[in-house]
This record gives sequence, C-alpha cells and structure tokens, in this order.
Amino acid sequence: MARDACGTLGELKLIFEHEGTNTNYVPMDMALNDRLPSPFNRKNLPLPDVSEVDVVRHFTLLSQRNYSVDTVFYPLGSCTMKYNPKINESASRLEGFAAIHPLQPAETCQGALQLMYELERDLCEITGMDAVTLQPAAGAHGELTALMIARAHFHGKRKKIILPDSAHGTNPASAAICGFEVVNIPSNEKGCVDLPALEKAMDETVAVFMLTNPNTVGIMEENMPEIVRIVHGKGGLIYCDGANMNAMLGITRPGDQGFDLMHLNLHKTFSIPHGGGGPGSGPVCVKAHLEKYLPLPRVVKKGDEYSLDYSKPDSIGRVRSFHANFGVLVKAYAYIKALGPGLKKVAEAAVLNANYMLASLRGSYPVPHDRLCAHEFVLSGDARASEGVHTTDIAKRLLDYGYHAPTIYFPLIVHEALMIEPTETEGKETLDGFIAVMRKIAGEPAELVKGAPYTTPVGRLDGVAAARKPNLRWNREA
Repeated sequence: MARDACGTLGELKLIFEHEGTNTNYVPMDMALNDRLPSPFNRKNLPLPDVSEVDVVRHFTLLSQRNYSVDTVFYPLGSCTMKYNPKINESASRLEGFAAIHPLQPAETCQGALQLMYELERDLCEITGMDAVTLQPAAGAHGELTALMIARAHFHGKRKKIILPDSAHGTNPASAAICGFEVVNIPSNEKGCVDLPALEKAMDETVAVFMLTNPNTVGIMEENMPEIVRIVHGKGGLIYCDGANMNAMLGITRPGDQGFDLMHLNLHKTFSIPHGGGGPGSGPVCVKAHLEKYLPLPRVVKKGDEYSLDYSKPDSIGRVRSFHANFGVLVKAYAYIKALGPGLKKVAEAAVLNANYMLASLRGSYPVPHDRLCAHEFVLSGDARASEGVHTTDIAKRLLDYGYHAPTIYFPLIVHEALMIEPTETEGKETLDGFIAVMRKIAGEPAELVKGAPYTTPVGRLDGVAAARKPNLRWNREA
C-alpha cells in the first residue's frame, strides 16, 4: 500500500478529496483580490483547500507510480525508448535558446538559425538525402508533410498510395487525410514486401509506395533494388518511414537505398524524450528533385550570416507555426554533435542487443519470422492459447516484475505479437534480467499469469471499456 498525500497508508486520494488543511498565511480571497484583475476575480472556485506540502507529496507520489525510461527498462518495440542524456536537456535550457522569441529579427538570433541550418545538414548526411524541413512536430505530422510534397510533385494527378500490410497505422491515416486512396499489399512468408503483389499494384495512378525499413517485424528489406525498379519504373516515389532509423545510423542510408523522401522521429532516434503528449519532432528529408516543395521558411546561409528564405513559389507552405519545436531540435543537435561518428556504434549496439535477446528467448516463445533481426524483433504469445494465456496476460505479468511491457498486438501480421526493442542504451545485466523474467513467465501456471498484475497500484482493467468509453473527468457531484 502506498502512503497518501498526508503520509498515511491507504488508497491514494484525488487532490480534491482531501480535507481542508490549508496553512496559507494570507487569506485566499485577499491573495486573489491582490493579484487578479476584477473581471477574473471569481468567488467559490472549486479548488482543493490543501497546503503546499500536501500538494507536493500528492503529486510526488503519483510520479513515483509511473513507469519511465529513467526508472525501468522500457522495451517498447518500434518506439525506441532509449535513455536521454541529461546534458541535452541542459543544452535546450541555455538562455540564448530558451529565451528567444520566434518573431525576433534574424540578426538577433543567429545562433538559433545556425543550429537549425547545421542540424539540417547533419540529417542530410545521416540519411543520404539532399534537403530537410524541420517543421513537422511529430512522426505522423512528418508523414503527412511528405505526402503533401508528393501531391504537389504530381500536381494532384496521382491518387493512390501503396502500403504493405505491416505498415505503421499512421501511414494509412496520413494518406487518407492527404486525400489519397490506400492500396494494401501483403507481406511474403519472410515478412518482407511481396514483390509480385507490388508489381501488380504499381501503375501510373500510384504516387507513393510507403515502406518502413527495417520493417515492423524487425527485418531489413532484402529486395530494395527490385522495389526501387518497380516503383520508379512507373514514375512513382518511394517513401521511407524513418521510425526504425536507430538500426541504420552510420551503417546504411535510406537515400542510398533508393528512397526519394522520408521522415525521421527525432524523439526516437536522436535522444528527445519520447511520449507524454509531446513535444516531438518529425523532420522530412527529400532528394534534390523534391526540395522546391519543402515548407517555408527555409534557413539559408550567405557568407557568415543566416536568414530565413520565403521565396520558393512551389513550396507547400507552412505546416507548423514559427520554426518547429525548437527546444527539442537543440537536444537532437547536441546528441549528434556529442556522438559524431559514434552514431554508428548506436546502431551496432542496438542490433547486437536485439539479436542477443532474440537468441535467448527463441526456445521459450515462438518466433514467426526467425531470422537475423535489426534493432527489434517480434515473438508470438500464442504458445499457451489452449490454456487461455494470451499476449496481454504476458504483458500484464511483466508489470509484477518491475518491467514495462513491450509493444503488443503489433504488427498485425503476427498473431499475438510481442514486439521487443532493447535499444543500445541497455547493458547486459538489464537484458539478462528481462530474459530471465520472460522465461519464468513462460513456465508459470496459467491462472497466475491470467490474473496479473498483482503488485501494481491498480489491478487488471477493462481495456476495451477504457478505450471505447473513456471517462477522463472527475465530477465532484458524482
């Protein structure tokens, strides 16, 4: 049992449910009258009458009940929940970055413009692309921006997007929002693109083939030259969903593989904290023939001066106000500059960790696509289906051992999928601990696993009701 905000054992109350213990020395009504203009000075505000120390203890206890990458291993496949070096946080809080205003004249914020300019150049080098926009505020926003660029490139004449059935769910959503018709093709028995299906679907009505590489079962596409031949042969563009860039850093570049455009998740690969509602960053990188469509303004350099260029008539225009989520760009910039050529070691360690875990768990769980993996791999939780044990039960049981669950039920092409990504930041001791627990769960009695979790503040929830009928508001009168 956890202590509540007043330090007693019991169920943790909502802050509104505590009895009045306010010890302010200034009466609340006087404090408000002194500080607020009269139009905003209301009476009988529905605020909890609690002291500062009770508020601090309450929210500190809540924070201690959360899982975070700073406290536990977070093996979410496809999400790349790596540790974020704190020096990058410090860099983003430097006064020269944190205190600037986006409407300042360019001559007063040369350092910020230089950072954006150099970050674009670094991302071009890393991806093998020719130009970058930093504006998109998230991965899906980057997808949408890339498809808007493709629509402009084809002047709206091509109406279809091809997607493999292993695609991230945001891919078809972005395509539909952008006004495209989505055509799905199956994966082959190896979990890669089915080439005959792609060739059959590809014609002069298709604008883009969207592909994640490595794909969502953690495997590098082995037929990229043939994929490029098929798509480019019909005049289409090939888009790389860069969510899995952590496996390619310094080893291979999407631009060299034949991709025309892509997005990156800076909050996956480049050290920006991931999750919690943002802010994220999803830059779009393009080859030279698509550069003229990039959003404006563009940061340009003339001599030693940096400025903003609004003069590109073919641009798709702004996709975000001002100049992107600038604070998170600073973190990515600091990460890249700190590692330099060491970025290759990031990918090498991530791939090594994933293959070590895969080899260690192969005998305990089915491996639907049992091949050398990239930075992540997919197991199946259906080995004990006859006992009523499913993937969601394994995920809940992991919570009892202090581990966040991996991604489950994705990709959809794997039945009862468990998608695990250790990242490069986890050491062998952590990997071995997780492996041991996964093996233990595989042999535990079915009824024990199906009833998990037992040690968390809240037990097994009705996930379907929570998703379909969420109640996100506490009502004092209820």
